Amino acid sequence: MRIEEDLKLDFKDVLIRPKRSTLTSRSEVDLTREYVFHHSKRKYHGVPIVAANMDTVGTVEMAIALGRQGLSVALHKHYDDEALSAFFTAHRWPHFYSMGITKDDFAKFRRVMALTGDAIDFVCIDVANGYTKAFVDFLQRIRNAYPKLTIMAGNVVTGEMAEELVLDGADIVKVGIGPGSVCTTRKMTGVGYPQLSAIIECADAAHGLGGLICADGGCTVPGDIAKAFGGGADFVMLGGMLAGHDECQGEIVEPIASDGGRKVRFYGMSSRAAMEKYAGGVATYRASEGKEVLLDYRGPVETTLQDVLGGLRSACTYVGARRLKELSKRTTFIRVARQLNEVFGQS
Repeated sequence: MRIEEDLKLDFKDVLIRPKRSTLTSRSEVDLTREYVFHHSKRKYHGVPIVAANMDTVGTVEMAIALGRQGLSVALHKHYDDEALSAFFTAHRWPHFYSMGITKDDFAKFRRVMALTGDAIDFVCIDVANGYTKAFVDFLQRIRNAYPKLTIMAGNVVTGEMAEELVLDGADIVKVGIGPGSVCTTRKMTGVGYPQLSAIIECADAAHGLGGLICADGGCTVPGDIAKAFGGGADFVMLGGMLAGHDECQGEIVEPIASDGGRKVRFYGMSSRAAMEKYAGGVATYRASEGKEVLLDYRGPVETTLQDVLGGLRSACTYVGARRLKELSKRTTFIRVARQLNEVFGQS
């Protein structure tokens, strides 16, 4: 046993300090990024925000809505071969095909690739624990079999593992264990890492090898997204912030007597609800590491996207970043007392 004494920070522990700016309007801020991925050599140009591959967020309908504004979606894993084939054949925007690391996952991917004529360019290899040898071996297998794929892989939270994934074939390392709004991994296992520090450390490690990172989880307001990009994230993945909309295809619950408003079911993909839906229940050797909540029904996602992108543009104007690329270079974080955060409602 050992204890690390170094300070670790979450989004709630910091604010971004304003700086002088020559920008006169938020409309002058360019939120697009351009990348050439380290392994695939493919080019990317878009707004680097990705909807999470949860079955009530990462939907085809969400992909169409976000694609109109230059954002991406990691489609959830539970579409059948025909639905995935139809989508990726018709939409060549950088949306991600999501997969696990089982033999069945690999077989399904090969089938869909065959149906699409190798039309899939972006893949998200997604597991809760990216520290296992089985995960690394699978990443290497996919990289060797499909050298031109752009691969996002995770999740991890430490610099040394981010380096290993880049060296083993990941173009983008997915960063985050336990920060999600419907994730209970930290409560159930005691395992986790403050998300902002994870982003800063993994970005430093991955960038040194030519890789990129995607901050996954913990963003509850637009200011958190700005902090993630300010900390060095190249992409930011959103789940709860995009949940509850028409495009999510979630179950709408009739008005509850206490408030009269319609609700939408939202749950983590390691929750009992998800495992009962897709695996016949929680296996006897494990526990649920997610929860189910009822969110207010939020209508079309367009208004939320305006808030997200508008808040991010505003953050850039406060520090004088004319392009999103400049935000991390112009970000100075100020540590704030957690007690004050709770009193004033800061995030």
